[in-house]
Amino acid sequence: MKSFDEQLQHLVEEALAEDVGNGDHSTLSCIPLHQKGKAVLKIKQDGILAGIAVAEKIFRFVEPSAHFIQFMNDGDPMLSGENAFEVFANIHAILKCERLVLNCMQRMSGIATLTHQYIKKLDGYHTRLLDTRKTTPNFRLLEKEAVRIGGGINHRFGLYDMIMLKDNHIDYAGGIEKAIDKAYQYVQSNQLDLKIEVETRSMDDVKKVCSTAKGKVFRIMLDNFSPEKIMEALKIINGAFETEASGGINLDTIESYAATGVDYVSVGGLIHQAQSVDLSLKAVMV
Repeated sequence: MKSFDEQLQHLVEEALAEDVGNGDHSTLSCIPLHQKGKAVLKIKQDGILAGIAVAEKIFRFVEPSAHFIQFMNDGDPMLSGENAFEVFANIHAILKCERLVLNCMQRMSGIATLTHQYIKKLDGYHTRLLDTRKTTPNFRLLEKEAVRIGGGINHRFGLYDMIMLKDNHIDYAGGIEKAIDKAYQYVQSNQLDLKIEVETRSMDDVKKVCSTAKGKVFRIMLDNFSPEKIMEALKIINGAFETEASGGINLDTIESYAATGVDYVSVGGLIHQAQSVDLSLKAVMV
């Protein structure tokens, strides 16, 4: 698997190719090729800052000699009117990077801000917060990084790093016991270092997993269970498996789920319901 920096470089290359095409003709038409400049990232909305390390990598990818000075760190609370960083570089490089930097930071800061709001609801509880695969195609790397910056925990990154037996897998396999057995045999026969999580949709499913899957499954997902049903399920599970509550959990309900004592709650809305934060990259004459 490629490292974060390798994946980020690929993302940046593809994003710049999409945006620049055969040239930034707006800049080429009116600014001398070797003119130097400065730009400042200005915060226009309160929240949690995310993406500043990514911004530096983007600028240095385009101009390795760029001078990047950061005043804040990823994960810092930010207030409207503050400056997050300034960059000295060739003006062509600054303008080439401007929209990509802003798109990444605005999106990431929105996700980190929303994640932080969820995390505050879990203060004092045992329960921890997970993201999901409900991400933007080809932008998952930075969306999940923003969740991490906001205080959440990244669940699996893709289909490759864990086995998650969900409703469709179970139905296609012919039932929950068959799905678990087939998945376990697959892992053993292929000598894979993959954990198996299974989704349960009823108390009967929970009982079946508890009676047949010890040593095979490491976590039970309780999908669309009410907090009351989760408490009932946790008594059956009795600590034999990690537990995860999922399905329709939001800022108004997350504390009631945490109060059950479930190990994790997963919230797809951390990413797909987050609103971008308002930031701007302003030119400064030097």
